[in-house]
Amino acid sequence: MTSPVLALRRAILDAGSADAELVALMGGALRLHDEPPRASAPVYAVFGDVTAQDWSTDFDRGHEQDAAIVVWAERGGASMALAVAERLAAILDDAALTLDGHRLVNLRVTELSAARDKDSQLTRVTISLRAVTEVV
Repeated sequence: MTSPVLALRRAILDAGSADAELVALMGGALRLHDEPPRASAPVYAVFGDVTAQDWSTDFDRGHEQDAAIVVWAERGGASMALAVAERLAAILDDAALTLDGHRLVNLRVTELSAARDKDSQLTRVTISLRAVTEVV
């Protein structure tokens, strides 16, 4: 059985890669990674913290995921980070994504928050997601 977390991440990558506006905002390629890329200048995004909890019923096995995607932009790049985050949020909120081994019941953007990193002074925007999936 495929992990519901990995299945959702793969579907998010596929949806983001297919969106020309998002790709253009990120400099010509989807820059969404599992870890911060080495020696890469922002703007890029990383998959953040995720929690997957059992959400099974008497009839179906399922999971509820609370996940984050964090967009990073260089100093003075708050508007770019927000533009990328807002585009990602628009793509993902209530999206009908296809997941390997799972069915997406719903996907919602629950919060968008922006802050400046105290150490690097880079802007970061966190997109908080809630997804419910069922095993197929």
